[in-house]
Amino acid sequence: MKTANVRLSDVLLTALAPMTWGTTYVVATEFLPPNHPLLVASLRSLPIGILLTAWLRQLPQGIWWWRILLLGSLNIGIFQGLLFIAAYRLPGGVAATAGAIQPLLVVLFSWLILQEKPSKLSIVAAIAGFVGVGVLVLGPSARLDSVGIFAAIAGAAVMGLGTVLVKLWKRPVSLLVFTAWQLVVGGIVLLPIALVIEGPITYVSTTNLLAFVYLGLVGTGVAYALWFRGIDQLKASAVSYLGLISPVVATIIGFLLLDQAFTPIQLIGIAIVLMSVFIGQRTSQLRQSSTKHNL
Repeated sequence: MKTANVRLSDVLLTALAPMTWGTTYVVATEFLPPNHPLLVASLRSLPIGILLTAWLRQLPQGIWWWRILLLGSLNIGIFQGLLFIAAYRLPGGVAATAGAIQPLLVVLFSWLILQEKPSKLSIVAAIAGFVGVGVLVLGPSARLDSVGIFAAIAGAAVMGLGTVLVKLWKRPVSLLVFTAWQLVVGGIVLLPIALVIEGPITYVSTTNLLAFVYLGLVGTGVAYALWFRGIDQLKASAVSYLGLISPVVATIIGFLLLDQAFTPIQLIGIAIVLMSVFIGQRTSQLRQSSTKHNL
């Protein structure tokens, strides 16, 4: 009974990360400076990463220099850059739908890298999640920008690969240190590219500043720490299913704060997504129990 309770707490804590990321779309489009997706992505990660690293006073050793360079680039730098390009060029729902392919990609990466052969049910759950997000957020008026769609799908693939590699390599330090390293690397990778392509932000309002603080502290620092903790405690595929919660939150926020329409069919989409998340968690739990029993 204790194991079940601990596992439930791990799932709930990890779920807080995509719930927080679900607010990114409204914050990016309503409260941040326009036309600077890459620079916004860098400034979301770099300041909080530097502050944490300076406070914790610990740097990578040996092989972990290049591993952190790769992980920080995948999980933070490249992913955040692609995420904000999608968020600026697409309605939040369309971006979320394209990104919802991530669980299916993580199942594939886990099979190739971690030798975790997926069950048919886990594949069905991943496909159902993708369909559910589409039902939830897509409508006849959805604006499909090809660059935005590519960015959202590529971002899902990059983050999916990063998630599996975190599981493969096992962090050698505390959760906060591990998170801080990746935030610094991701921000540094993006910053020069953003400045060359987009130039500096010439004006920052109080609202913009508060939005940056929220995204840095809560939407990045806390959320990524919970996400990496979840990868430690759960299977990589189980963590990826929880990412489907993000578009659900984004849709609800759009309805509550932006007066966006909410139809009965979207309730069906929410039900499909939540069922996919449940099946994904249940399938992973059963496979873990089976593996331990065989050992």
